[in-house]
Amino acid sequence: MTAMLFVFALSVSFAALFYWGFRHLPAAGWQIMATVPVRQHQDGTWRGVNLTYYGFFNAGACVCACAIILFLMSSIGVSTTATLIVVGLLLVVCIPAAKLVARLVERKQSTFTVGGASFVGILLLPWLIQLFNNVAGSSSGLRVPVLEMLAASAIAYAFGEAFGRLACISFGCCYGKLLWQAPAPVQRALAGFCFVFKGETKKVAYAGDMIGLPLIPIQAVTAIVSTLAGLAGMLLFLRSQWTAAVIVSLGVTQVWRVLSETLRADYRGGGTFSAYQIMALAGLVYAAGLLMRISSTGLSTPNLAAGLRALASAPIVLLLQFLWITVFVYMGRSSVTSANISFHVVRERI
Repeated sequence: MTAMLFVFALSVSFAALFYWGFRHLPAAGWQIMATVPVRQHQDGTWRGVNLTYYGFFNAGACVCACAIILFLMSSIGVSTTATLIVVGLLLVVCIPAAKLVARLVERKQSTFTVGGASFVGILLLPWLIQLFNNVAGSSSGLRVPVLEMLAASAIAYAFGEAFGRLACISFGCCYGKLLWQAPAPVQRALAGFCFVFKGETKKVAYAGDMIGLPLIPIQAVTAIVSTLAGLAGMLLFLRSQWTAAVIVSLGVTQVWRVLSETLRADYRGGGTFSAYQIMALAGLVYAAGLLMRISSTGLSTPNLAAGLRALASAPIVLLLQFLWITVFVYMGRSSVTSANISFHVVRERI
């Protein structure tokens, strides 16, 4: 019953966040959150660097995913230090991979891909866990159970993917096709829920020329599907069903990635079947092979209180804050928009 109540509270929180985000983030005012002057021009104006809500929400998504991993692993008695080290290694690889994979696939310098980063994470996570256990486990006695860590990471990815879709809505990227381009059943189902983006600096404007037109709200649908996958995986994890948690969380998100790209209009690389769809399917096959080779370590039933206590500790809170700032600075500085700023004195207030 406690697990059900916790999952219900989590679902209500995400529902409230999405209700607000889906209604407001397509508007023009929710792309740039601040502008910092960096260099003065000869005419006295300043060139500004735009800080975006894209970075704000992606930083939140990253922190959300890491917090869920820490919470779940602490709930089964795994050392917080051990979990942090493995998560840190994963982030060191996956955050740069979000830009590198997009550059390789889309041939663009200033873009990110969650799909590419998640594929790299799926491939490397088991080996990072094994590396930690071999190097640190023998000397310190700290060990990370592979199956349980994979389950926690798959759940965390589902929630992070859902949260991160708010970033896409605010920036106007990862946008869907025009509603009338969709199959008739999709048109009928989504007729009252289309996204109509505003703002000439949103990607949907300069890359897709679709400002003011009703688009399939593919970002919103992806957020909802991913959240449902994460909630189901969370409930399975809290019932000690580790393998099922991996299958549901990872299976739903990756299968949906393959299907959802048929409803997207943004550039995803060449070919009718995109590289990201191939990565999603390859990641599923790889994960299925892993699940046939590993088994549970028989850890105790998850304890919600223990997980929440670990998450609320001062060092963890500070680390998560530092992570948020780091990701925000890395992903929130817009390189595809700029600003000119002028300052003046309000003389009637002197």
